[in-house]
Amino acid sequence: MSLLEQIYAKAKENPQKVAFPEALNEKMMQAAYETGKEGYIIPVLIGSEKEIKEAISGRNYEESIFTIIDIQEETYRQRLIEKYVALPHTILKEKALSRRIQNPLYYAMAMHAVGEVDVTFAGIDNTTGEVLLAGQMIIGLQPGISTISSIGLCDIPGFQGSEGSLLAVGDSAVCTNPNAEQLASIAISACDTVKALLDWEPRCALVSYSTVGSGQGELIDKVVEAVKIANEQRPDLAIDGEFQFDSAISPAVAEKKVKRESKVAGKANVIIWPDLNVGNVGVKLIQQFGHADAYGPMLQGFNKVICDCSRGAPVSEIKGNVVISAVRAAGSK
Repeated sequence: MSLLEQIYAKAKENPQKVAFPEALNEKMMQAAYETGKEGYIIPVLIGSEKEIKEAISGRNYEESIFTIIDIQEETYRQRLIEKYVALPHTILKEKALSRRIQNPLYYAMAMHAVGEVDVTFAGIDNTTGEVLLAGQMIIGLQPGISTISSIGLCDIPGFQGSEGSLLAVGDSAVCTNPNAEQLASIAISACDTVKALLDWEPRCALVSYSTVGSGQGELIDKVVEAVKIANEQRPDLAIDGEFQFDSAISPAVAEKKVKRESKVAGKANVIIWPDLNVGNVGVKLIQQFGHADAYGPMLQGFNKVICDCSRGAPVSEIKGNVVISAVRAAGSK
């Protein structure tokens, strides 16, 4: 069974409510409809009820597959505002929230914050920046997490790692040049993400051009400090480094280069890049020369699961990311 088949099977066991604030977008509605009809999620469309129903009818979809939330319906809207402002540690108060949720993206996030949906899924009509801003303003960050980041899952033909052909990598999409504190935050988030999605026991390696002091310089110092911070904040997680990439994933190389005890060296299933240059190039090398399928990027660091998909993504890819997001949400409860 392939990685996606495993994830789809998990989604069907426990379908989650997924909010689609870009409900009128043709690709988004199709992905919501198909994943809902096939039993992987419960799709919640947010916007103008009249326009949504007209689009459903015009596209010959079964309306019963969807839950439709009309952002102009006053009774539910007011109840949502009251539930949100009653939450502890919220940034927006009643008047400010009332203005913001005229936008379906913010309306979806508010529903998400109060637990009426499990995932917010957007990114075709909204930019990444808009999704991130709404998420930070309405949902907020996990305790102890200082930065939003992303993780991807690579299925690499011929690779025989600790999880077979699978390897999680991050951040390859969001955080450009993380400092030590941010790098530690990315590593902690990545461990929590893979545990929720795949039930792995994460073994997380922070990589650089040095293995346990074989090189020197400020680029290495940042990684070493990040490992220290991550271990202090989450001693329950196996996070180690600094390792060169081969020392992280190859038992034979780790045996030669890592002369101390490590739960991670040679058997890492999560790789954390030192910056976005390395991450972007690394993923593309894995894809081009390793012929890997790369799933993601999955946003992480928020209090709840938010997905920002690529604006050029085909329906098939959107569906995959919807289902992955739903499984992450189920696993994080």
